[in-house]
Formats: sequence, C-alpha cells, structure tokens
Amino acid sequence: MDDMDRAPDGDQADSLRGRWHDCLVAARGGGEGPDPLPYADNLLARWAEPQRRYHTVAHLTAVLDHVDALAGHAEDPDTVRLAAWFHDAVYRPDRSENEERSAVLAERALPEAGVPAATTAEVARLVRLTVTHDPADGDTNGEALCDADLAILAAPPKEYAEYAARVREEYGFVPDEAFREGRAAVLRQLLELPRLFRTPYGAAEWEARARHNLSTELELLTA
Repeated sequence: MDDMDRAPDGDQADSLRGRWHDCLVAARGGGEGPDPLPYADNLLARWAEPQRRYHTVAHLTAVLDHVDALAGHAEDPDTVRLAAWFHDAVYRPDRSENEERSAVLAERALPEAGVPAATTAEVARLVRLTVTHDPADGDTNGEALCDADLAILAAPPKEYAEYAARVREEYGFVPDEAFREGRAAVLRQLLELPRLFRTPYGAAEWEARARHNLSTELELLTA
C-alpha cells in the first residue's frame, strides 16, 4: 500500500474538509467558534499516519458514507458524524487504549472548536462505544456509529479480503502464528454475538454477508 492510500488527494481532502465544516457548524448549533479547517487538517493528518494500513482516510470516508446512509436512524446524525471523525483519530496497532485516547482528544478539541459541552460528551461516549460495538437498545446514535464502523464486514469478497490483508499489515510486528490465534479469537467473538448490526438497514442488508465473510476468514485462518 503506497502513501496515496493513506493521505487524501486534493479533491478528496477538500471534500472531507467540507464535510467536517458542515457537521461541526451544525454541532455548534449556530454558535460562534474558530475556523473549522485547522481542526479538519489536524484530524486528516492523524488519519494519514504511516503506521496505518486499514484505519486510514479511506476508512474514515467509508464510515462517514455509512453514517450518511444510516442518518435517518440516528437521533443526532451530526453528532454521530463528529464521532466518526474521532473514533480512530488516535491509532497505534501496538496499543490497546486507542479509543480512550481518541475520546480524550475529542473532549479536548471540540470545546475549543465551539461545540457545546453536552455534544462533546456525546461524541466522547460514542467513540468509547467503539471498543465493544455493543450499544444499548434504543441508543440510536450508538447503533448508527457502530453499524457504520462494522459495515466493512459485509463487503463483497474481494473487498473483504483486501480489508483482512490490510489488518494483517497493521499488525506486521506480530508473528504469524500469534496473529492467526488472535485474529481467530476476534472472529469467533464476533460470530458469537447474537447480532452484529443494530439498525434495521444493517440487520437486513449486512448481517448475513458479514457472517459469511467472518466464517470464511476463520476457516482460512484455522485450516
């Protein structure tokens, strides 16, 4: 994977800056605040860090697109979009506290950017929820974000194989046998969940394909 897979090109970066501007201004609720664009550029730089292979700007864009598709389910879609921007903003594959550090980043940056305290708290809550992807029933914001984040599991076979390969690249420092054991444990944990997707759309459109992809990958890892 070359650097262009991580860093957005000019048109993509401009599009993402526009999406950030719109959701941040909406989250402010008409309140004043500093220029949104430096915050967008800081986040985009984070998403383009060299240690990333799957958790890249492409993943951010895909999650934002899925949030747009699920927006009608969420109580506050713009808050969910902000959470999508932050959910992997801090990402080191050799560490386990990425979600917590990403939530803390949101708690620090959003008030400075003019976002009200209640919205900031909800963004941080949603980011922390991506540790388990297990929102409570009726948590429509959480359901929308978690489904958007996991939608890659329901990708067509070739795209899913590319996703799995990029996850392996991110964990290139882990020996093959240890990675296979750890990845197989993650796949089994996912397959044991009573449902992977919580929104009506996710349940109808993604659940069966995702379970097929997970089962296929698990078979390949344990053959």
